[in-house]
Amino acid sequence: MKHVRVRITADAGRAGSIHPMYGVLTEATFIKRATAEQWNYTGDALGILHYVVGDANALESALQEIPEVVGYDIERIDERSCYVYVRDATTESLQEMFSPISSGGLIVVPPVEYRPSGTVVFSMFGPDDEVQEAIEDVSVPIDVTIEAVGGLAGTTTAIEARLTDRQREVVETAVELGYYDIPRSASQEEIATELDCAPSTVAEHLRKAEAQTLQAHFPDKR
Repeated sequence: MKHVRVRITADAGRAGSIHPMYGVLTEATFIKRATAEQWNYTGDALGILHYVVGDANALESALQEIPEVVGYDIERIDERSCYVYVRDATTESLQEMFSPISSGGLIVVPPVEYRPSGTVVFSMFGPDDEVQEAIEDVSVPIDVTIEAVGGLAGTTTAIEARLTDRQREVVETAVELGYYDIPRSASQEEIATELDCAPSTVAEHLRKAEAQTLQAHFPDKR
């Protein structure tokens, strides 16, 4: 059995042609971060629950303009984040991308991370031969890259489970503000202002969260 961390990237300008929602979640300027938390794929339809950081009003406007979106529901968490359930009619390209990884004994471990420029990152677990076959069988115009191979302890879900609620909140805010951008576009002081706490508190939470994350990725180095 193998766990792999997979990155798929659509060719320039192709994300929207695979599916309009794919294009919105990876290319829209009003979305800072998005993940797919749970989904149900039936071949001709896809029900999917997203967590989105960004402009919920702009996202709803975009949903209303997409013919393939046959239904949706948005639950706002605060001014900058929401959950959105979307029921999509699938396109041929999306079926070609989904089918190899949704057949046999393979399991996609949530969340699926949407990243800029048509990129999606996710974890997949299953028999070695089926994992390899699924990757080779993807025929749509996307680039498939294996980022990591390892045990389930290195999945995003397992790593997040090691963090406290406050550590997760600080890390999420750091990501949203650009603390981990290259070059860095936010400071610990700015994160502290956003969270109404001391910079030393931010530094401590980030240090502990980073330690937990690295230890999960490299368990044999402890």
